[in-house]
Amino acid sequence: MIPTLLPTYSRAPFSFVKGEGSWLIEADGRRFLDLGAGIAVNALGHAHPALVQALCDQAGALWHTSNLYQIPKQQELADKLTAHTFADTVFFTNSGTEACELAVKMARKYWYDKGQPDKTDIITFSGSFHGRSSAGIAAAGSEKMTKGFGPLLPGFVHLEFGDHDALTAAITENTAAILIEPVQGEGGIRPVPDQCLKGLRDLCDEYDILLIFDEVQCGVARTGKLFAHEWSGITPDIMMVAKGIGGGFPIGAVLATEDAASGMTLGTHGSTYGGNPLGCAVGCAVLDHVTAPGFMEDVNRKAGLMRQKLEGLVATHPDVFEAVRGSGLMLGVKCKLPNGDLVQAGYEQLILTVPAADNVIRLLPSLTIEDSEIAQAIDRLDAAAAALAVA
Repeated sequence: MIPTLLPTYSRAPFSFVKGEGSWLIEADGRRFLDLGAGIAVNALGHAHPALVQALCDQAGALWHTSNLYQIPKQQELADKLTAHTFADTVFFTNSGTEACELAVKMARKYWYDKGQPDKTDIITFSGSFHGRSSAGIAAAGSEKMTKGFGPLLPGFVHLEFGDHDALTAAITENTAAILIEPVQGEGGIRPVPDQCLKGLRDLCDEYDILLIFDEVQCGVARTGKLFAHEWSGITPDIMMVAKGIGGGFPIGAVLATEDAASGMTLGTHGSTYGGNPLGCAVGCAVLDHVTAPGFMEDVNRKAGLMRQKLEGLVATHPDVFEAVRGSGLMLGVKCKLPNGDLVQAGYEQLILTVPAADNVIRLLPSLTIEDSEIAQAIDRLDAAAAALAVA
């Protein structure tokens, strides 16, 4: 029988029918503690009342008009984002992948308009993930993602993560930008140290290069700041955003300084659905919530609690776990046993985690997770590890 869904996913055998905060409920009634949050998407958990209300209110008024016309909620969300960030201007997309496409176009068009059309190379790093479009897979350069898809989009220079000497040596007169995730997600929850982000900013300024941050997974309060790069005290020229900004509704964005975006003039880019009223209404509600007084302080408090308990878990199961890494509530546990075994063992304990590269399991809970739920999460991970140790 030919599958009616293209078989590109290896799906777990669950059919969730309802979500409540940090919990997902299976069709058979089982309640799973969700430490994946839709891969860092459901920033405020499942069915958050403010997001439900925002979506229902907008759905009852207007769904879609296209960017042929003014969209008030789009303008409102752009105003909020620029008020809280380095950016002067915003373009809305439907996903992080589309944000990558625009970031690449924006950087190259910037230099083209400056009279330097050969300045097109973008430096990226091993372990990165920038989506699965032609530009995204070319940027990451991973054989796993690029194999069999024909000629790759040229103009990307791939370097090893953390190799500072190679970075300086790779810069040429054709280098347009450096593209990096402040915290790698798919690559195994690998934060770029603050001093390295500062060094990148200095390097870009010295060689007249644009700095692009991919904060699709690590942004929107995930690390305890609105965006992860804020911990370093520096800013990019261009930034990709998605996932958490919609709290579960598909929306992405590219944020930029006025200068970096100067090449993107009338007719140079567009989107039928990007910045639609539904997505922007939810995005406004998310941003209002995460920037409210005390919210990020509480994220950092809970992150400290969770990390402390995870360190204890690693010490309890030294044959199963190796180390804890990450920032805020974007945490990873490097495993000694295959990380897929840990994910599967977690299913038996009704807890959901997400595998990543470097044999890491990702823990990306709702930012609204409660202390009691963190305690339950550790207990369930402990039981999963104990079951594997016995096996």
